[in-house]
Amino acid sequence: MKTFCIGDIHGAYHALLQCLERSRFDRKNDRLICLGDVCDRGVQVRECMDVLLGIPHCIYILGNHDVWALEWAREGKKPREWWDQGGARTYASYGGAGMPEDHVRFLSKGLFYYVDRNRLFVHGGFDPQSPLEETSREIFIWDRSLLEKARLTHSVSPGYKFGEFDEIFVGHTPTLNFGRTTPSQFCNIWALDTGAGWGGRLSIMDADTKEYWQSDPVEAF
Repeated sequence: MKTFCIGDIHGAYHALLQCLERSRFDRKNDRLICLGDVCDRGVQVRECMDVLLGIPHCIYILGNHDVWALEWAREGKKPREWWDQGGARTYASYGGAGMPEDHVRFLSKGLFYYVDRNRLFVHGGFDPQSPLEETSREIFIWDRSLLEKARLTHSVSPGYKFGEFDEIFVGHTPTLNFGRTTPSQFCNIWALDTGAGWGGRLSIMDADTKEYWQSDPVEAF
């Protein structure tokens, strides 16, 4: 079994299919760790969710957009902030009729972080000075400071390790923000959100070899 990690999908259905095909991902046998935000911005959230549901060894990490979408699915909440940042497209993807129960269950079982062989997978970030079990969900799904610190530290001390983990894989902050279009390493942190929700590409990486594959550019929403 190979372990692959994929960045923020944001409803980019065709990009998701391209990544799975180009990486030769074995849907029955390989493991896929999603770094969150399958929801919002793109227009085919429902189709993306169906693909993930068809992968038996899928580990899903919740992102901030997923939490918003789950609150809508469970409680009917539609805050303006969510709606304006892509929630309207998630709503439209389901025809305004609500999320099917299997999709709700899938997101409800999502994790805020996942640890495998001393590798941490998380959507936003974490506090290296605090135990994971004492960290708030807001840090896991919203934090951008960890990656920014790693980016600045890398220029002077690339061997520096944040926390006790050998490697950390994050999404949430598009590499486009700092002029990069591919997965990028800063110290022991890998940034895998390459802007599929912002006119960039979707990226998938073999977590062991660090080989990666990308979709075609995704149309900006």
